Amino acid sequence: MKYNELFKEENEAIRERYELAMERIVLMEKETTVKGSFLDYFRRMSAFVLLVKNVVEMVEKEELNKLSLHELKALNRTLYEDIEGDNYFVSYANPAFACDRLGSKYGRLLAFLYTELRSIIIYAYESRYEELTIYLELLIEIYNYLEEEDEYTYKDIKRAIYDFMNDYCDKLLLVRTRELIDTELSFAKDIIMESDLNDVRYLYRFGDYISENELRTAEYINSLPEESVKAMADTYTEGYRIGFIANNLDLSKKKYVNIRYQLGFERMVRYAILNFEAMGLEPTIYRAAYNAINKMQHLKVGYHATSPNKQYEYDHRFDIGLFWDKKFKERKLTCLKASFEQYKEKAELYAGPALIEVFGEELFAPEDTKEAVRLDKRQQKLYVDYYREDNFIKQQYLKTGETSFTIISYPIPEIGKDFEAIFRETVTVNTLDSGLYREIQQAIIDALDQGDYVRIKGTGKNHTDIKVNLHTLTDREKETLFENCLADVNIPVGEVFTSPVLKGTNGVLHVPRIYLKDLEYRDLELIFEDGMVTKYSCSNFTETEKSRSYIKENLLFNHDSLPLGEFAIGTNTTAYMMGRKYDIASRLPVLIAEKTGPHFAIGDTCYKMSEDVKTYNPDGKEIVARDNEVSILRKSQPEKAYYNCHTDITLPYDEIEEITVYTIDGNEIPIIKNTRFVLEGATLLNEAFDQN
Repeated sequence: MKYNELFKEENEAIRERYELAMERIVLMEKETTVKGSFLDYFRRMSAFVLLVKNVVEMVEKEELNKLSLHELKALNRTLYEDIEGDNYFVSYANPAFACDRLGSKYGRLLAFLYTELRSIIIYAYESRYEELTIYLELLIEIYNYLEEEDEYTYKDIKRAIYDFMNDYCDKLLLVRTRELIDTELSFAKDIIMESDLNDVRYLYRFGDYISENELRTAEYINSLPEESVKAMADTYTEGYRIGFIANNLDLSKKKYVNIRYQLGFERMVRYAILNFEAMGLEPTIYRAAYNAINKMQHLKVGYHATSPNKQYEYDHRFDIGLFWDKKFKERKLTCLKASFEQYKEKAELYAGPALIEVFGEELFAPEDTKEAVRLDKRQQKLYVDYYREDNFIKQQYLKTGETSFTIISYPIPEIGKDFEAIFRETVTVNTLDSGLYREIQQAIIDALDQGDYVRIKGTGKNHTDIKVNLHTLTDREKETLFENCLADVNIPVGEVFTSPVLKGTNGVLHVPRIYLKDLEYRDLELIFEDGMVTKYSCSNFTETEKSRSYIKENLLFNHDSLPLGEFAIGTNTTAYMMGRKYDIASRLPVLIAEKTGPHFAIGDTCYKMSEDVKTYNPDGKEIVARDNEVSILRKSQPEKAYYNCHTDITLPYDEIEEITVYTIDGNEIPIIKNTRFVLEGATLLNEAFDQN
């Protein structure tokens, strides 16, 4: 069934409710029945809804395709201009502005409502009348309360929002689950496969905010020879296929692959879809979540475009806190499980995600908006508990131990005037000779396998000094501690990694400046005792407690502590020098940055939920360091075994004084000294340092 026919019956069933809601909202723009500043708020809301109504009608009549590029740009800007740039300072989506105009009591609630209603843009483009209608009806309900302010209270309005989220949780979660594993929801795929991709007007059919990044990326990829674009897709999909082989998984048992990417790469994605279909995999391509129920903080999981305003997204990362309590947590888990139960046959055939990430956006250091919704300590615990259970449900239905993934990354035009040159060099980095790196990395692993522990010490402004404890090998002929990571699931090539022993892993990890999960950290310092983070700080804010909260919310994901889940040594000196050459080191994505020096991941190990699957290096040795003292709890206390996060923190080569292996008999084997590789068999990596 074609996507545009998929919701036809459902849309007709709710059309009368939709039209009645629209008629009521049209009147809001002219009425004066609400008092004071609320009048301006609802007039703006009404005007916004009428813009969306226009889109609904154009989509239904297939008139968008008739608009010129200039007209499509104008429409797109009109839909997003109120949160774009400095406009956000005077938008009711801004909690600070809303509280200033509407009072702190109502401001946060109505800033949330304003933000939540913005999701109707997407429902308009996707012809999803039911979701459109329920949000319009919520707006009308809140409006009606404020028309009778003397009779209704703040608590009534907050309860209306809570009831709405509770009542429609099943609908919103069911659609989200279905988007992951049901190929009938082919909105994005249809655009990619059926559009004339040489005509960049197709980008405006998605409904997302379209910036110069998306337009110039699409135009640049259109300028490349066909064989170059196909080669990019081949690198991406072949990495996915090899990942199944490397992890001894049976790809033939799977049927669905989830493609996630940033708009602008459709020409590459089209070839990737054809490649996946040749492997027997149908793609699902879902949009990053817009509503509070399905969002995970400010992170974008799914296809998306450049953010119109990162501060806006950051301010609303915990909007769920307005209705997040134990009852709602249980309701959401019940709905999630029911959604997977409804699609369990398809869920078993899910092969895993294939990601195309981008880099080059200006570094973002958010302001701490005191009026934004935050989770209190009780809610933080509930939040952590929810995602633990969420993880177990998905493990059960998606059989995550049988899935794999791949990730590849490319720059976007925002990186600057050297965009095209950086893009070409990134393609080179993504296609380096895995055979050569296999031998070099094996030499490093052979040295590390002799170790009792490894000491990593920073230099200059970096005051890292940490001892990482290693597992003990029982059969050196057949076993190894570190994985020889080549260009399969994790492109580009270039690292060896392990799950450290937590007990005895002690010291300080410090980075003067780093960009993690779309956020900048300055003077980030983590102190480890027996492998657990015990203290943390940064200098993002002048107030110590604000900086600590920033780390806890966005790096520890509201956990009180996290273990050191991974220690690795990156070997991709070519990527490192690309960062230095174009002065973009701070803007490289983790995917590439982690290959440009030693890195430490806090959270779960790389083998999360696959610890019992035997994994081997190219030399035939089994990688036995798959567990640590936390992950092993899955066998006795599974609720304590996983944290559902994994964040890599890299120290670049020029901040490393030494990486030295200490053997059990007291010998020292240096791998890096004064920023250069000194281990025999690895010194070839220094050539990149000398060539630029």
